[in-house]
Amino acid sequence: MKFSESWLREWVNPALSSDELAHQITMAGLEVDGVDPVAGEFTGVIVGEVVECGPHPDADKLQVTKISLGDYSSSTVEKGELVDIVCGAKNCRLGLKVAVATVGAVLPGDFKIKKAKLRGVSSFGMLCSESEIGLADDSDGIMELANDAPLGTCVREYLDLNDVTIDVDLTANRGDCLGLKGLAREVGVLNSLEVTEPIITATAPTIDDAITINIDANEACPRYLGRVIKGINPNATTPLWMVEKLRRCGTRSIDPVVDVTNYILLELGHPMHAFDLAKLEGGINVRFANKDEKLTLLDENEVTLKEGTLVIADTGVEGNGKALAMAGIFGGLESGVTNNSTDIFLESAFFTPLAILGKARQYGLHTDASHRYERGIDPTLQHDAIERATELLLAIVGGQAGPVVEAKSDADIPQTKDVSLRRKMLDRRIGHHIEDAQVSEILTRLGFDVSEQDSGSDKVWQVVVPAYRFDIKIEVDLIEEVARIFGYNNIPNVAPKATLKMVKQQEANISVDKLKQTLVNRDYQEAITYSFVDPKIQSLLHPGEAVMTLPHPISSEMSVMRLSFFTGLLQSVVYNQNRQQSRVRLFECGLRFVPDESAENGVRQQNMIAGVIGGNRTDEHWSIEKAAADFYDIKGDVEALLSLTTDATSYDFSQAEIASLHPGQTAQITRSGILVGYVGALHPELERKIGLNGRTLIFELLLSEILVQKIPEACDISRFPANRRDLAVVVKEDVDAKKVLQLIEKVGGNHLIDLNLFDVYQGQGIEDGYKSLAIALVLQDTNKTLEDKEITDVINRVVETLKTELNASLRD
Repeated sequence: MKFSESWLREWVNPALSSDELAHQITMAGLEVDGVDPVAGEFTGVIVGEVVECGPHPDADKLQVTKISLGDYSSSTVEKGELVDIVCGAKNCRLGLKVAVATVGAVLPGDFKIKKAKLRGVSSFGMLCSESEIGLADDSDGIMELANDAPLGTCVREYLDLNDVTIDVDLTANRGDCLGLKGLAREVGVLNSLEVTEPIITATAPTIDDAITINIDANEACPRYLGRVIKGINPNATTPLWMVEKLRRCGTRSIDPVVDVTNYILLELGHPMHAFDLAKLEGGINVRFANKDEKLTLLDENEVTLKEGTLVIADTGVEGNGKALAMAGIFGGLESGVTNNSTDIFLESAFFTPLAILGKARQYGLHTDASHRYERGIDPTLQHDAIERATELLLAIVGGQAGPVVEAKSDADIPQTKDVSLRRKMLDRRIGHHIEDAQVSEILTRLGFDVSEQDSGSDKVWQVVVPAYRFDIKIEVDLIEEVARIFGYNNIPNVAPKATLKMVKQQEANISVDKLKQTLVNRDYQEAITYSFVDPKIQSLLHPGEAVMTLPHPISSEMSVMRLSFFTGLLQSVVYNQNRQQSRVRLFECGLRFVPDESAENGVRQQNMIAGVIGGNRTDEHWSIEKAAADFYDIKGDVEALLSLTTDATSYDFSQAEIASLHPGQTAQITRSGILVGYVGALHPELERKIGLNGRTLIFELLLSEILVQKIPEACDISRFPANRRDLAVVVKEDVDAKKVLQLIEKVGGNHLIDLNLFDVYQGQGIEDGYKSLAIALVLQDTNKTLEDKEITDVINRVVETLKTELNASLRD
């Protein structure tokens, strides 16, 4: 918001320079973006009056004038002398008060005024337009001053141009400062000064004309006021003082009625609107738009209103009322005030922030009114706004005012809020003790109703927050206000006191970073994909599974939550392959979202780690044979993760059937009957549908099942020799080697310290349907050298158990 410093000082005038004032406002949380002069640098421009005006003898578009400067005198102008000036402006006329740049004056851009001859006629100065003295970017003619402008006065002093415009970038929670009234209140509080507000008196109605008002949407519009003003002068002009105040706040003057409503918006922070009374049919009805209802806006663009848009409509004939304006956003062209309007209906209403929030953006609009209503305006200000506007309008355009008609719903008007502030919490949050009296003064000056209470050993302030402070809801909001007004710079810098405390670290816990580093060391790259994925691709990977659908997705391709990381990772592989990256190895950690009615909020969120590989086993190298990655490559990566638990043998890999994975190249991983995850190759048909090039292998593991390791137990190192015995065991082809190893480990006893499958053979000498497993057993004792008999007993026990349990036999 832009505002004039001089206008602000009419309300409250602290003993601060412009820069100091801007700095103070910024430090109070209302950031100042810029401080700019309201006019260009110029000297020697004086208020004058055109006392003679006639055509130039040799130029049709020029006029020869004589200008009176009153008692003004200078080195080039004697007191009482009439100055001859040639002017080309169309609006130059007899009796006009003008801004005169005399000979020797310096205009913006270091432009010096000199005596000149125009078509043979001498000119001793220039009649200035607004643009020529830096009041506007362009102008149609010379500047017209008020009839009571004193002759001979410096224009800079007369218009108070030694002023600056301060541009404040307000945060969304400070809608109360979007007007001079709120800003002055803040400056007054910061400087402990009283604020001088303009006296607003109610205008007694002089006519009985009124319009009935009905509100169909009480929650969106709890209060609506209206007043009829008849017989205004359509030829009246906005006074220069108001034009200047509007200009310095970044608002262009349009016509007196619109200018007054804009003036109220800037002065009180309250948007208003005026309708042409002759264009209204029946009464006023505040309602939501009808389906496909159309409205032509003031900018002449026609919009199709959405059903959730609040509109101001008339009741029409036989109840067929039309929309007149988008409530709190933009007026309509057909009901707008024009240069021919003589009767108007003035509106002053409170629309709730939620009713306006986001509505303007739906139509590609952003107006001063919507900017304020979205943030919240004072719900008690409507009477002041309409009375102040009435007073200004009658003074400028004349006319007669009718009574103020009000429709409201008290239950829906925001009420004051009670919030408690505790001394202990205040000191704790700020880290500094502010005296009780100062805290009470700060809160009171902010417009809060404050009462003090003692609650045992703690002091408590009971604060009644006015309804216009929508941002004050809880105790910490009051603490922020106290610290802000006290001044952040006034809070001493105190180093925080902290004590070191050794926290317990569970030795058995494995950090996720350790898992990530393991995969990075195995040539993986970490990826981060969206939690919401394309439902079409996810349905291919998880056919028939229930999914969590987003009510307001970013796009249709990101409308469901992921059931696994496969969707995002596989799309990343496609993205990389399309950019000539043939070898891809990615992993990701995060949450997956599985619908589950028994879980909290109906969804089970599980932390997972997943990976995908595609392309060659290694990067191309002259010493390494080129080969595509296969199932055992990714299985080895998974086993590397499981080995971090120092209990990898407790995890079982078993063949699994999953629709999206290749049959025969897929394994599920379990531990004590609990599913840990899957590893396998993507189904060839899905590779084609997703757009992958070549074989792609993936894995996914539950983090909760692999983040605890088995704590190593220290034992004595044996000083005695170890003994190795090799067994060649023949078993049926469908018997898992791991089951054989588990049986051997189970019956091997304490002497068995190592077990290794070092060969698998099928072929000549082995019956069809069978396979030979070559297994090495290492036996050792910590107290003695094992005798042959003890070793033989262990081997015999192993062989007998394998024969009994698995019908295995030793290979001949």
